[in-house]
Amino acid sequence: MASAAEQLAANLSWKTFGKAKDLQRRILYTLLVLVVYRFGTYVPLPGINPQALQQLIQQNQAGFLGMINAFSGGAVERMSILALGIMPYISASIIVQLMTSMVPSLEKLKKEGESGRRKINQYTRYGTVALAILQGWGIVAGLANQGTLIDGGAFYRVATVAILVGGTMMLLWLGEQITARGVGNGVSLIIFAGIIAEMPRAIGNLLQQGSQNIISPALIIGLIVFGLLVIAFVVFMERAQRRILVQYPKRQVGPQQMTGGESSHLPLKVNTAGVIPAIFASSLLLLPMTAASFAGESAGGWLSTLTAALGPGQPLYLIIYAALIIFFAFFYTAVVFNPTDVADNLKRQGGFIPGVRPGERTAQYLDYVLTRLTAIGAVYMAAVCLLPELMRARWSIPFYFGGTSLLIVVSVTMDTITQVQSHLIAHQYEGLIQKSRLRGKRK
Repeated sequence: MASAAEQLAANLSWKTFGKAKDLQRRILYTLLVLVVYRFGTYVPLPGINPQALQQLIQQNQAGFLGMINAFSGGAVERMSILALGIMPYISASIIVQLMTSMVPSLEKLKKEGESGRRKINQYTRYGTVALAILQGWGIVAGLANQGTLIDGGAFYRVATVAILVGGTMMLLWLGEQITARGVGNGVSLIIFAGIIAEMPRAIGNLLQQGSQNIISPALIIGLIVFGLLVIAFVVFMERAQRRILVQYPKRQVGPQQMTGGESSHLPLKVNTAGVIPAIFASSLLLLPMTAASFAGESAGGWLSTLTAALGPGQPLYLIIYAALIIFFAFFYTAVVFNPTDVADNLKRQGGFIPGVRPGERTAQYLDYVLTRLTAIGAVYMAAVCLLPELMRARWSIPFYFGGTSLLIVVSVTMDTITQVQSHLIAHQYEGLIQKSRLRGKRK
């Protein structure tokens, strides 16, 4: 039998959406913020030689530069004020979360509730500024080595780094505004918007290559079919979950009244971490590749060898990429889901899993089930991200058709739709409560 929430979700319609004014304002606010972000990707940095920049982009389009350009929504090829994108924040988040698990003082701070979370977020922002300065200086130095800068003076370099850092912090602020006042996760939506905005041009380039017989029509058709199958598989796996039965005993609340005795389900998703492991893994792989590639001709022999080994489609790149995805899948799942806390909450509420003792045994059982589910989810994410990488390296397919980009687009879309549904269900509940109050006053 469907629950009340499932019944309400089944009855959602455009009429319900038309009445949800708060949701409409949130969606409009989200769209306006994304428009501001897209406008920022077209504001160029001063002092850039456009011809030299275009030549540099064309030479590295199939490599790591194409990946950075995809995540930044084309801001790198235009060398805009948002060229760094949101990646410094993601890298800082990885470092802070790892330190939270290893440093006792940070772990204690995490358990302090809202105040501790605010302090950790503040540390993450400090780390974002530091990483943005390093990456910004690397970009400026790399552009100078490639002869792309018109003015390579010290003052210009410092000012350009300050502009790039300011662009990253503006993106972080825009993402936080979307999360607080809009719909969906702000940082994920910014990455999503960047990929989606560049997809039409990538599709046009792919079709143009097909018309020029650079890529065979059969390969294009196969690529489209493969993309649709990957999307369907991602949707299936993102919705897959293991429902654990939870039973609540009957309790006497009055002389002749009993309550409880109901059963519910504790849903455990196969991919609890969502798209975060793929983004984290891509972000970490971009750091050494960015430093090595922008070093240009001044790079030493070992640095050139490292750049070649970490190129997309290379065995070392694929191995490290898969290992990072699997690691972050387990790590982020452990961060967002604590079996001990869930078991303690069930015990306090009087709930129990049939056949499992409450307390420590329940925590062990949940950890056992979650570990197996996470292993399946990690392998699924690694497969989705690596198989298109092999195809891209073999047939020079644009990065926009890679597994990471498809995974981000589908996952963020599903997460945003789920939040929209939650707002609509909450609106329906509010309407039912108001109707019941009016009926009570009439009586």
